[in-house]
Amino acid sequence: MEYEFRLATLADKPAILQFMNTHWGSRHPLVNLDDYFTYYYQNGDAERETLNFALCLGEGGKVCAVCGFIPSNRTGDHLWVSIWCADKKAKGSGLELMSRLKDLTGAALLSCNNIRPNTIPFYEFLGYTGARMQHWYRLGQTTNFQVARPVSPSWPPVSGDGWLELFATAQQMCEAFCPPENARPYKDHWYLTRRYFEYPRQTYQVYGGFLDGVCRLLFCMRRVVVNGTPVLRLCDVVGPAALLPQFGSALCDLLARQKGEYMDLYCYGVAEKTLENAGFTQRTEQDETLIPHYLTPPIWENVDFYLFTSEAEGFTMFRADGDQDRPNIVV
Repeated sequence: MEYEFRLATLADKPAILQFMNTHWGSRHPLVNLDDYFTYYYQNGDAERETLNFALCLGEGGKVCAVCGFIPSNRTGDHLWVSIWCADKKAKGSGLELMSRLKDLTGAALLSCNNIRPNTIPFYEFLGYTGARMQHWYRLGQTTNFQVARPVSPSWPPVSGDGWLELFATAQQMCEAFCPPENARPYKDHWYLTRRYFEYPRQTYQVYGGFLDGVCRLLFCMRRVVVNGTPVLRLCDVVGPAALLPQFGSALCDLLARQKGEYMDLYCYGVAEKTLENAGFTQRTEQDETLIPHYLTPPIWENVDFYLFTSEAEGFTMFRADGDQDRPNIVV
């Protein structure tokens, strides 16, 4: 079958919703909740005519596959794939759409957070790199664990001259911190403001990591209270990750001040030695230590995240990238 490929417009929204609700297997919250659809796929503008979706169309303009994507900066040259769904009867439509996504969008970098591990061969067939994200944690000063289940609790030594300052507003962040333009993906002020100060359904703590009087890193956190026990999720780190050991003491102090049982982060592309020197311990795939991901409501199991990227060298990924670190909402 001959397919047509193009980007979607606002007029395609009803067809996208109908297609997703028919072929996804459940009512996906990102397309069925208006605030999420506007936030992710219209860049926060409900009147925006261009949607962050690419379409594969068959005979008579019938939708055969869709792919939703999220930009990490205003120019849209670095994109996270968010939704990829195909009609199983339209053979090859999903794979062909994904293979054309870079050309359709003009993106220099494509990646996706939280893919199914059994789909990695499909992405590698298209020339992408698939991998597992690493999971790291730092325990708080307690031995009475209510959420985590560490097999052999340890508190690696920390040091560093860096300190943290909370940004109460996006303007404060923009005035103090300059995101590195050579980062892969590049997250500009536009994205950071939307993602951590204007997110529709939960709030974040955004700290500037200062060293020698200059804001070198951005730490984006979310504090979650599980049955009365606080946990800190380090959702994103923006800036040169090699500086993380300079903030080991500051992160440990923050964890103590917020009475957190632990702080954890998922990441890819950061050297293991860097995270170890920053005071974190890695939870491996075979690890019996339990550091649960799903907290509201809590599910007492470890979760592994997998990714793909079109550019592995210099690429980093964190928990909140793409459409991840969002509330568990059943529509």
